[in-house]
Amino acid sequence: MAGKFAFTLSLLPAALAVTYDVYVGAGGELAYTPPYVNAVDGDVVNFIFRPKNHTVTQSSFEAPCVALPGGERSGFRPVPDDNPPFPNYQFHVTDTTPKWFYCGQTGHCGQGMVFAINPAPEGEARSFKAFRDLAIAINGTAAASSASPASSSADTYVTPPAPKWATATATITQGQSVWTTTYSSYDGTPPPTPAPQPAEHKITVGANGEFTFTPSNIQASVGDKVIFEFRPKNHTVTQSSFSNPCQPLADVTGVQGFRSGFVPVAADATTFPTFEIVINDTAPIWGYCGQGNHCGSGMVFSINAVESGPNNFAAFQQLARRINGTEASGAASGNGTSTGSGNGAISVTSSFVGFVGSLVFSAAVAFL
Repeated sequence: MAGKFAFTLSLLPAALAVTYDVYVGAGGELAYTPPYVNAVDGDVVNFIFRPKNHTVTQSSFEAPCVALPGGERSGFRPVPDDNPPFPNYQFHVTDTTPKWFYCGQTGHCGQGMVFAINPAPEGEARSFKAFRDLAIAINGTAAASSASPASSSADTYVTPPAPKWATATATITQGQSVWTTTYSSYDGTPPPTPAPQPAEHKITVGANGEFTFTPSNIQASVGDKVIFEFRPKNHTVTQSSFSNPCQPLADVTGVQGFRSGFVPVAADATTFPTFEIVINDTAPIWGYCGQGNHCGSGMVFSINAVESGPNNFAAFQQLARRINGTEASGAASGNGTSTGSGNGAISVTSSFVGFVGSLVFSAAVAFL
């Protein structure tokens, strides 16, 4: 009997666990509803995304609008209309310490779109209100000026549209060979015709201690090789997408894009590690450095961007700076990559000085 009683008690925590539904952007508001919950070990916070495009990103009380390295992050969750089912993201509570979150969409955190688990009671230093007020005070300048119609410095920035993809068919001629191919494309993307003589393109990562890829925008043909050469400090080459410049492609689409991982280079180095990709498609490729705030400082690159349209390199870099890299911090750590399915393919070779051997792999990726 005692054994049965003990077994029953062991089931109590699971039976008493609570799931809290929190609506993200309900009614078009820049808010989490409710704005905070008090939860215990075993509880689940179920974030339900409503229309528009928001995130749930863990931060800290001291830096409300900066992603916590290694913290939870949903990635962007675009919801086109108010018809269920709605996407969700669950956070599993493991203790009663305070947890802090924000929306990483441009300007949202600065307008008070933050959330907390187990904040201190109102009136204390680390209450939810204190957290929200700090987010607005630190990051709300642009939001406040754009909300004032009388302000001469109102923010008139318009986010570029997401690339619209279509399936295209082209007849390719190379020498005596002629074949038909089907590929993903959008306006301005040339047919995937192989280069008569494949070329090598060198992009220097962090030259002269600056947060840049040099050059940062190139055109490459099918069969060409792009070689990223890392200079002193610690940078990454991480594939992203146009609409989410500072997030790994996998976090947004589920497709594993290429990523070098962090590549530290000593200040006195004379030989520099490289990371290489071979172009197998003419669709635009977007990428960034995943170190700290480097992406938010404009450390991004593009390959085969369509400069005549709205999704050009300058627009990509400007979007990265406006988002400020808040979704990038800590997201690109680790080495190498993995494979996934997509609408194109690249070959990747990473040869790091000081590493044992080299990595050679191919990755199918979606070029967004």
